[in-house]
Amino acid sequence: MATEAHTWKESRPQERAYKPRKGVKPTAEQDRAAGGRHRRTVAIGEGRYARASVSLRLAKGNRRIRAYLRWSQDGKTQERYIGEVDQATRSANLAQAWQQATAAGMLTEETLPPDSKASSWEVRAVMRANRGRDTKPELAVRSLLHKAGLRYRVDVQPLQGLRRRADIVFPKERIAVFVDGCFWHGCPEHMRSSKKNAAAWKAKLDGNRERDAETNGLLRAAGWTVIRVWEHEDPAQAARHVMNVVRSARAVAKGQLAPEERDYSG
Repeated sequence: MATEAHTWKESRPQERAYKPRKGVKPTAEQDRAAGGRHRRTVAIGEGRYARASVSLRLAKGNRRIRAYLRWSQDGKTQERYIGEVDQATRSANLAQAWQQATAAGMLTEETLPPDSKASSWEVRAVMRANRGRDTKPELAVRSLLHKAGLRYRVDVQPLQGLRRRADIVFPKERIAVFVDGCFWHGCPEHMRSSKKNAAAWKAKLDGNRERDAETNGLLRAAGWTVIRVWEHEDPAQAARHVMNVVRSARAVAKGQLAPEERDYSG
C-alpha cells in the first residue's frame, strides 16, 4: 500500500483510521475502495449474488483494526472476517481490506451484461453517467450564469426544423451553448478508445463529431453564435466566457458596440 502503515503496538490508532467521516456517502466510499461496484460482489449460491461492504472495527482491549465483509442474504446480514488492516487512514484500510478479500477468494467480480457495448465496467460507468441533459457540468455552468443575472432557455432547438438541441440558448442574442461530454463527443484529452467493438465505436464517435461540426455550420450560417464547452473544463471559466459573449451581443444591439467589435469567439 502507498499509505504509510501504522505500528499498532506502539499506540492506539487514531479514529481517522477506522471511523466513517461525516458527509461521506457509504456506497461511494466502498465503491472507491474496492475499485468499482462490480468488484463488491459475493456469490450466495444457486446463481445468486449480493453486494458486499467492508466494516472496520477496533478490537476491544488491543490496538488492532479488524476488517469484516458484510452482505445481506435472505433478509439477514451475513458477515465474514477478512483480517487485520494497518494503514493510517480509513480509505487506505478499506482498500487494503478489499484487496485481502479478493486475494482470499471471498469475492466474485460481476460480469458485464451480455448486451453491453462497453469494453469494461469503467467505460460503462462513463457511458451511463453521460445523460442527455442536466449533467453536473451543465448544471454548474447554468447556476453560475443564473447567479450573474442571465436568463436563458434549456435543452431546446435553436432553429425550427433543425433537429439539434442546445443545452443553453439565448434566443434574443442568437447564442447556443453546448456542454459536451468527453466520452460521446470524442474529447481529445480524455477520450479512451474502446477495446470491445472498436470499429463500431470508432464509427459512432466519428459520426458524433461530424454531426457536431455540421450543427456548428448550420447554426452559424443562420446567424447564430455557437459556444462549445467540454465537461472537463472549469465551469467558472466557461461561464465567464458565455457571459462575455452574451453581454457583447447585447451591447451591439444597444448600439454601444460596433458589430465588428463583438466577441464571436467560442
